[in-house]
Amino acid sequence: MAANELDLHGRIWSEALKEFVAFYNQSLGRAVNPTGVQLSVIHGYGSTGAGGVVRQRLRAFLERHADRLEFIPGERLDGNQGYTMVKPMKRLPDVDDLLAEAILEYCDRPRTRSKIMGKFRSHGQPRILQAIRSLEKQGRLTAGTAAGPATYVAG
Repeated sequence: MAANELDLHGRIWSEALKEFVAFYNQSLGRAVNPTGVQLSVIHGYGSTGAGGVVRQRLRAFLERHADRLEFIPGERLDGNQGYTMVKPMKRLPDVDDLLAEAILEYCDRPRTRSKIMGKFRSHGQPRILQAIRSLEKQGRLTAGTAAGPATYVAG
């Protein structure tokens, strides 16, 4: 595997995201001339025939961070849907910051703490609770009590 290539086969999304962000930021940090860096991220096409979870989520993630990078799906380059070319321009946020953003996005409507914990369980309870507390302190996540258990909502 080349130094500018990352293979995410066999990873679940949370693992793939963590590896990608570390690889991206390390590649950008090592570059003598960052404008010339091109990363090949191999994610596979997915066994369902509709595109795999890692492929879909990686590309959605790249779109959300278009102010920090450029990317071209492999199918636009040579017809291969199993990889994406990425050109780094600015450092990406750390994975902990990304967890907070994902929780905020998930809480676009009221969610209970147990729903949040279940959705992001692969990150571990301490990190999830820390992200929730941080978002509350920033005023970006509001705890409320409707009829029933306490809920959180972005805002």
